[in-house]
Amino acid sequence: MEDGKKKGEVYSRSDTSKVNKTDEEWRKILPPEVYNIAREKGTEWAFTGKYWNSKEKGTYYCAACGNPLFVSDAKFESSCGWPSFFEPITKASVIYTPDNSHGMHRTEVMCGRCKAHLGHVFDDGPPPTGLRYCINSVILDFEQAKEADKHFKEKEKEKE
Repeated sequence: MEDGKKKGEVYSRSDTSKVNKTDEEWRKILPPEVYNIAREKGTEWAFTGKYWNSKEKGTYYCAACGNPLFVSDAKFESSCGWPSFFEPITKASVIYTPDNSHGMHRTEVMCGRCKAHLGHVFDDGPPPTGLRYCINSVILDFEQAKEADKHFKEKEKEKE
């Protein structure tokens, strides 16, 4: 698990059962910055998150519950300052709800397993979907692809 932190009892990268916790229960499980995004629908400053410009190959998971959300093959450079993806891993990975806060009409993206706020989806993305899932880095855990890592290390050895 990322950074060696102990995750809550609900964190699993394989369990697909829905997670229903009160905000108080989440507050006890999640680090403050993750709680702010996941439960209070906060956002991080543009161009500050650890994954906004990452080009590593792997899988992105919900930092609150471990649900697989996106793969790096669906990530693209959008210049918006947050990690952007053109599709989730599966249709059930995320759920959507209207968000009319701050005088805007947007579609909120939430984790399909625990309903954590992830970010928003817009219709200005690249093919094949035309969508841009604009997601906060704080709510993402990342696991580097094993094969990609192996291939990279082999290429580095060839250069020596």
